[in-house]
Amino acid sequence: MNADFSQLAGRTLVVGSGLAGLVTALSLAPKPVVLITRAGLGAETASARAQGGIAASLGADDDAALHLRDTLAAGGGLCDADAAAAITGGAADAVRELERHGVRFDRDAGGALAFGLEAAHSRRRILHVDGDGSGAGMVRVLAEAVRATPSITVLEDIAVRRLLADDHGVAGLICAGPAGAAILPGRQAVLATGGLGGLYDATTNPTGSFGQGIALAARAGAALADMEFVQFHPTALDVPFRPLPLVSEAVRGEGAVLVNGRGERFLAAVPGAELAPRDVVARAVSAEIAAGGKVFLDARSALGNRFASRFPLIDALCRRAGIDPAKQPIPVRPAAHYHMGGVATDLSGRSTVPGLWVVGESACTGLHGANRLASNSLLEAVVMGMQAARDILGAPVPALSVIPQVADMPDAPDLSAIRPLVSRHLGVLRNAASLQAAMAALLPLAEGRGAASDPAVVALLIAVFAAARNESRGAHARTDFPLTLARGERRVMDLAGALANAREAARPIARSA
Repeated sequence: MNADFSQLAGRTLVVGSGLAGLVTALSLAPKPVVLITRAGLGAETASARAQGGIAASLGADDDAALHLRDTLAAGGGLCDADAAAAITGGAADAVRELERHGVRFDRDAGGALAFGLEAAHSRRRILHVDGDGSGAGMVRVLAEAVRATPSITVLEDIAVRRLLADDHGVAGLICAGPAGAAILPGRQAVLATGGLGGLYDATTNPTGSFGQGIALAARAGAALADMEFVQFHPTALDVPFRPLPLVSEAVRGEGAVLVNGRGERFLAAVPGAELAPRDVVARAVSAEIAAGGKVFLDARSALGNRFASRFPLIDALCRRAGIDPAKQPIPVRPAAHYHMGGVATDLSGRSTVPGLWVVGESACTGLHGANRLASNSLLEAVVMGMQAARDILGAPVPALSVIPQVADMPDAPDLSAIRPLVSRHLGVLRNAASLQAAMAALLPLAEGRGAASDPAVVALLIAVFAAARNESRGAHARTDFPLTLARGERRVMDLAGALANAREAARPIARSA
């Protein structure tokens, strides 16, 4: 190993510098923490790209019970009600914590908090920062707070390749960076590595985000939950850029409508219309495109010349693509946006591996169920980051008597072989034949030792969980099982079980080859 991190041994290790990672590190102060990020602090994170804000039931006409009701309704019968109640009920504390670190939420002319409306919310309860630059604004402020906190050591441009564990649980991390490979020893680790949208060609996430935290935890034996539920945002800007720029749901909240190439408002008869739950809207948009058409978001009547002042970031993105949203409909398409599944955790962020906490999009708390309610993700990141920190501060730390050593450094991940498979077989609409083909193609890559192995593990987990759900529910839509069962069941499985299922599913293909 080339880089020596032994002087940092024994500190709590936080992996990831999106909203969840930043909040966790700040909430642990003054406990010594090492925050590891594969890019610059706060850079290349989904949090920084979030245009929507944070859902918080703080308005005069709102309360936590209404927020919980909307969350459960959007979740397709698969939310963990206790988790949803705890997280939605933590909104006031989350907002206070963000403000304590310097976040300034948008306010109206009278100085009161300005609340926006997004799909499937029964009240205006979305708090923004800098209009449609909410995520970037929050991450920027919190990154500055992290740099100003003496107890936090930031290691930038460091990629975590493996989680080390022994009989007592977490023992450290195998890392790779500009100075070479290194071991970071530690008994407490927090994974806050974001989502997996980079597995798809069409995504609003950073293209390198393939579910690194899920792969790390899965290889260490952690239980995974609800991996099949990938939320596709229905209105990504349909342009050649990658990742695809997002056209926030808040635009539809302000009255913009979806039309096809013939100018027909094809969602008009659907309950909620353009503000129906995301899975409903994404499937409708996908159906129009699959039929050979185009879909546009038309904000001309609702916003017109006010578009640029209300949504300056989206306006700039559209103009970069040669579109004036005040005068032209905006071409849109669904894109992988958020993952409701992940590493199974309790309400303290604990995984099934001792000493391993997981927060943010990498985790599956049960809040989102089968379909995330808009802007609940940033709320979950803050609430669970704070809660994990509280739990870590009270947790006993086993002694680390021997610094672990590892002979082999895993290859840097390469998604080029995985992205076409995932985009073809694990998209908005799925079926048994396609899922079986995905498992057969992904299994040898996941079981191999090459650069495609870690992305293949995460993709294979999606396929295995999707094949086990013989219904359509929330973000998981099966063309061969279009109905929703009367009772939904959450699934938990570890990597060993998933690999066994995939081997069994791949046998018919192997026999017929």
